[in-house]
Amino acid sequence: MSNGTSRPNARIRVLVVEDHRIVAEGLVALLHAHADFDVLGWVATVREAITMADQGHPHVVLMDSRLRDGSGAEAAASIHGCHPEIAIVFLSVDDSYDAMLAAMEAGARGYLSKAVAATELEAAVYGAADGDMLVSAELLATLLTHQQDLRAQPVEAVRRPNELTGRERQVLELLAGGRNNREIAEQLGVTYATVRTHVRNLLAKIGAHSRLEAVARAGENGLLAPPVGGLQPMASLN
Repeated sequence: MSNGTSRPNARIRVLVVEDHRIVAEGLVALLHAHADFDVLGWVATVREAITMADQGHPHVVLMDSRLRDGSGAEAAASIHGCHPEIAIVFLSVDDSYDAMLAAMEAGARGYLSKAVAATELEAAVYGAADGDMLVSAELLATLLTHQQDLRAQPVEAVRRPNELTGRERQVLELLAGGRNNREIAEQLGVTYATVRTHVRNLLAKIGAHSRLEAVARAGENGLLAPPVGGLQPMASLN
């Protein structure tokens, strides 16, 4: 694991992984215009993405779902396995459950539509670098609804997480409601560091690689109620 991703008072290093040149160049131009971002460039293949993550030590990787030599999930899994400190955010036109599931199982920290506005994308880069979970309200609602459907399966077919504490359940519910760590800390009246500890503990107990996966698995195991009337957008995208 590299220590090159720490960024005390530093610019945020961003790598774009996108197989459509016009989209990639547009993203790079947008990010280059922001004084706080240091764009490492863009690549179009799984192999190049892995190499650039190893050599460039980005803080955030914006990942497409489909690449020239494989899938974004393949690239994300490899990067996350060697550099779990790197925040991987999928930026895709594919809003299917299977695509989101593949991304979160690969360790993604977020999954956004390519239809997001420029300001939302900039906020997403900040949020990802700060450790926030990033997913649109619509996609998160789809994910939770789908996972609730799995509860109709026989109990023995569903993996049960270890029992969460009352505080960990509160944190999980707030994560599913779109709150970031700072908002959770404020709402619960605890420190930011305490929230991060609770998040790490519940990830370990649920057996998830990312917050997004934790929310999905919690929904599957009945730890979260089905979404009612839709979910609020992730705060870090407001």
